[in-house]
Amino acid sequence: MESPANTQVRQAGNACSVRGKSPFTGPLFALCLSVLAAAGAPAAYAQTNISFPPFLEMRVPKPPTVAASEKGPLLAYEVHVTNFTPQPINLKKLEVMASPDQRVVFTLSDSGLMRAVSRPGMAPAAQAERLKVNGGLRAVVFLWVPLTGAAPKSIQHRLTIETGTGDSVRTQTLDGAAVPVTAQAVAIGPPLRGGTWLAANGPSDASGHRRTIVPISGTPAIAQRFAIDWVKISDEDKTYKGDSLKNESYHAEGLDALAVANGTVVEVKDSIPENVPGINSRAVPITLETVGGNHVIIDIGGGYYAFYAHLKPGSLKVKLGDQVKRGQVIGLVGNTGNSTEPHLHFHVADANSPLGSEGVPYRLDFEVVGHCTTFGATCQRSAPVTRKGEVPLENALIRFP
Repeated sequence: MESPANTQVRQAGNACSVRGKSPFTGPLFALCLSVLAAAGAPAAYAQTNISFPPFLEMRVPKPPTVAASEKGPLLAYEVHVTNFTPQPINLKKLEVMASPDQRVVFTLSDSGLMRAVSRPGMAPAAQAERLKVNGGLRAVVFLWVPLTGAAPKSIQHRLTIETGTGDSVRTQTLDGAAVPVTAQAVAIGPPLRGGTWLAANGPSDASGHRRTIVPISGTPAIAQRFAIDWVKISDEDKTYKGDSLKNESYHAEGLDALAVANGTVVEVKDSIPENVPGINSRAVPITLETVGGNHVIIDIGGGYYAFYAHLKPGSLKVKLGDQVKRGQVIGLVGNTGNSTEPHLHFHVADANSPLGSEGVPYRLDFEVVGHCTTFGATCQRSAPVTRKGEVPLENALIRFP
């Protein structure tokens, strides 16, 4: 016996397909869409003469900007895929294409796609099935796209999915809309002096900052997409000398944080006490107000905002509304807010909000003097290499002018 839902789909399909023609106008079109969406697109397609693309949302929340790095230019951004049908879909492949010629510049599939996908709200135990997206759920694909040759002015995405099981498996593709690409990141000066500074949790495909999505006021964003925790280390690769429970033992404590560009101070927070160094030690409860500790935000123009976090209490040299010059001291490095030891958290974003904004790349001049495998691991020093107009990458050892 035919189910009521399938009967409804079949009847709608017959109404929508009159002698091989599809009069998709007015209330009839609305009826077709509503029935198909309610029944689930794959089932509807199989029983009618109607053929639609997959009923999915495929959206890029923040169009990318080309980031220059010591490993070459790249694009770092995300694609959100939401399943608008009741039936599960399986993600098989995502292609990044230069627009308008649709030349494929990057492809994710198999284990590479698995590593790139995150599933908001999915329990860790279920992450092995994160390429299966049930009805009404979302997948986030984190793209880290190396570029060769001239950067495209815009990009498109082609998603390949599978639906059904066994003999009823069906493969479909969805081409997304063109997304503009900004050709060059904002130019800034150094946020600190000298070195050696470790670019901890810095830009990389899978760093903690880059993959932290935070919904603020109902909108998810990645303010820390290109954030760096600047930690000063000694020639022995240590961040402190002496008592590890005293902030004064750390090489970064009390050093100058510098304005990276001319601009206007649009947010300041002071008076949060310093933490005792340690993984779980926090002097105050961590909220949206205290997560950055004592901090400063500078509007540096062009829709860009420089964010400095975890500053030492009572050390701020600026106040709300001040005009600052590039290289000016705005405060001292400390260990406040959501911080384990003295360091400077720095990033550039597109709005005046520590977390309710989208992080963007930036470019500055510096020297690379080595690399570490990870934070706290033994580092390999190398002859200084001057890098101009680039963003430092995760775990690089840096010296500033």
